[in-house]
Amino acid sequence: MQKLHVITGAAATASRTAMLLAEDGERVRLVSRKGAGPEHPLIERVAADATDTAELTRLLDGADTLINCAAPAYHLWPSHFPALAGSLLEAVKRTGVSYVMLGNLYGYGLVDGPITPDLPLLAKGPKGRVRAAMWEEAVSSGARVTEVRAAQFYGKGVVSEFGLLVQPQVLSGALALVPSELDVPHSFSAIGDVARTLVAATRDERVWGRAWHVPVSTLSVRALATRLADVAGAPAPRLEPMTDRELALLAFTDPFWAELREVLHTPGLPYVVDYSETEEVLGVKPSPVDEVLAEAVQAA
Repeated sequence: MQKLHVITGAAATASRTAMLLAEDGERVRLVSRKGAGPEHPLIERVAADATDTAELTRLLDGADTLINCAAPAYHLWPSHFPALAGSLLEAVKRTGVSYVMLGNLYGYGLVDGPITPDLPLLAKGPKGRVRAAMWEEAVSSGARVTEVRAAQFYGKGVVSEFGLLVQPQVLSGALALVPSELDVPHSFSAIGDVARTLVAATRDERVWGRAWHVPVSTLSVRALATRLADVAGAPAPRLEPMTDRELALLAFTDPFWAELREVLHTPGLPYVVDYSETEEVLGVKPSPVDEVLAEAVQAA
């Protein structure tokens, strides 16, 4: 029987995940406030609010899996994410569908050493705590649930520090001001690998009840920017650390930037993600860096 997956959200990760499933012959119901998303004969785009539990429950009728890629605006996570997460979980409990959550690494807090999926969720900041609470409530609910945790996104269409502050400037030859360490190893998740890990999680009975890390490529911001410039044929990147004052001024343009203070990592410490279990169990490996960057360049 042809599977049906409901995906909430319609941004880059949700759209990539929907297309991977549809191209494999599986049906997708893509739910977002505007009914957006890619066109494909097996993708049904639905305009709905995922915080409307009754409507979401109706949309899960006949589904095998719920994959959540939806999130409130970044600066509204503490105030708005609990309602969304609560609605998603309640709809899952009412219908009995399997539940794949897209998460990130914020819940761990500051980590000195490799970040493994079995580490305790000890974040102290509001965004980290809300992420941790969402997972803790879901895994204790009795639902068939797993969480796929991604590092900072890079690649085509991403919204991330690198995607917003580094990639456009490198491609245009402009100076990039970066509010993080430039030469310390840092793990990045390609947007396509996030989608492939979400898809793999829907197909393996070993995933339930625990978290999995999206495969990453680990290199410094400067090294990644240099690879981008080489792929694009752009001048060597010009990067400088962003001062606290510059970050504060940037926050006046969009509240997104003010929220970065919580998740900027300890100066001098590498930020390295261990994804070995994902590769071993789910068979997902990181995409070649230059291929990911070439796709981003072509779309720019």
